Amino acid sequence: MIPKQFAHVDTWVFDLDNTLYPPRSNLFAQIDVRMGEFIADLLDVDLTEARRVQKDYYRTYGTSLHGLMVRHNVNPHAFLDYVHDIDHSPIEADPALGAILSELPGRKFVLTNGSVAHATAVTERLGIAEHFEDVFDIVAAEFVPKPDPAPYDKFLRQFDIAPGRAAMFEDLPRNLEVPKALGMTTVLVIDEHDAQSGSRTEWEVDGRDGPHIDHVTGDLADFLADIVQPPAART
Repeated sequence: MIPKQFAHVDTWVFDLDNTLYPPRSNLFAQIDVRMGEFIADLLDVDLTEARRVQKDYYRTYGTSLHGLMVRHNVNPHAFLDYVHDIDHSPIEADPALGAILSELPGRKFVLTNGSVAHATAVTERLGIAEHFEDVFDIVAAEFVPKPDPAPYDKFLRQFDIAPGRAAMFEDLPRNLEVPKALGMTTVLVIDEHDAQSGSRTEWEVDGRDGPHIDHVTGDLADFLADIVQPPAART
């Protein structure tokens, strides 16, 4: 029996990077490098300055891309094509996650600030692509990224999702503020060791104890397994 905290949920919404796969794969580190290279070439600056600009835009505008579009009129498709041209082989198949997603009742979506192409590559490597009804990416969001309210609103309208019957899984606390305000059940997927190791900046993990976070887990597959088959039901 589904635990009461999730008994009302019929739609499951997942962020992609560092949520459906663990940060230790370092996949996003490749994207990070590619973004720095793109910005260095665009602005004719060294990589140190490019990284400063990248992180400043990321924090200020939600994504580095959005900042580049606002401040430098960058072609977003050229940016996405470049930064997602990476080696996806560090992502290993996750049969446990695939099995539990197949048992999770209801609709399932990916809601990402990345691209459909990147999401498809990742979910196919994980072996879970078949379980998702659709991917709502940054292009579908008209390049307005989370945590701005606009992409959440458009996503919910496009797929006729009742937020009060949906759950959102994310690795960044700030990206769960709007879902919580809309009435979604929120789950922060974060490894506390990763959060405290210095691999994340403090502002990225700030708010992880906030009232907009309903649940926290360091292991998505185990968390979902407890929803499908609560521990008490296994005895």
